[in-house]
Amino acid sequence: MQPKPTIRSIFHPSDFSDASEVAFAHALKLTLASRALLQMMHVETGADKEDEDFPRVRETLERWKLLPPGSSHRDVGQLGIEIHKVIASSDEPVKACLNFLEINDADLIVLSVQQREGIMRWLGNMVGEKIAQGSGQMTLFIPNGLDGFVSVADGSVRLKNILIPMVNKPRPETAVETTLRLIHSLALPTGTVTLLHVGTFESTPVLDLPESTGWAWNQLTQPGDKSETIVQVARDLDADLIVMTTDGPDRFLDGLRGTTSERVLRKAHCPVAVIPVERFDESADTDEA
Repeated sequence: MQPKPTIRSIFHPSDFSDASEVAFAHALKLTLASRALLQMMHVETGADKEDEDFPRVRETLERWKLLPPGSSHRDVGQLGIEIHKVIASSDEPVKACLNFLEINDADLIVLSVQQREGIMRWLGNMVGEKIAQGSGQMTLFIPNGLDGFVSVADGSVRLKNILIPMVNKPRPETAVETTLRLIHSLALPTGTVTLLHVGTFESTPVLDLPESTGWAWNQLTQPGDKSETIVQVARDLDADLIVMTTDGPDRFLDGLRGTTSERVLRKAHCPVAVIPVERFDESADTDEA
């Protein structure tokens, strides 16, 4: 079964740093894969430099050999995507981004985040995480200093191993469906998805694994501390991406702090996608992966 793509709009807040350039490459690649709208936003504060500018979309697409040299704005549209660039002036980047998201739909947020402090250069106070928390949207975090799974240089995708931590509540189906959509939209022919349950065999969720995807789907059960085990298994598998669920927008508004997702994000050596399950399934109970 091929899942229907559901990402129509992607939001990418940028602080024009090197880390944001890596996140931009992921946002642009996913926009191309989903034939979606990419909304790029920068919030100017007193610390910003006057000569800073958004990442060059056409130059990037030309470098990726998706457009010919000297292309025009019209050529970008022929790729089936739309690009909106927004600049706001505010001393409160989080508030500015959340105000924008209140009136502009986004199915996915893609942003960079510092793992030790959880900061972005805008404000130095957990900006990236606060945007994700306040919006309640599915968010792809690209830890600063990592290349991620999309090459900035040529747009190629290096995504062979995906880890899905799973618990019974919220159910893992949303993470599986999201992973299937990603595999399908990026046209990834082969790879391995590992579904990890930290606990006992008796508590392992019963799940019908996808068939005929070209990918291997494996289940693994291990005892131990949830976050530490997830991070270690991700390292052992050389995972390119971790796809996690959290128990809905209310939990995001309360903050990622102290949750398994937040602890994994702090130590992961690869991008982490966090999905608020109640956005899709309001009946989900709280037992975050």
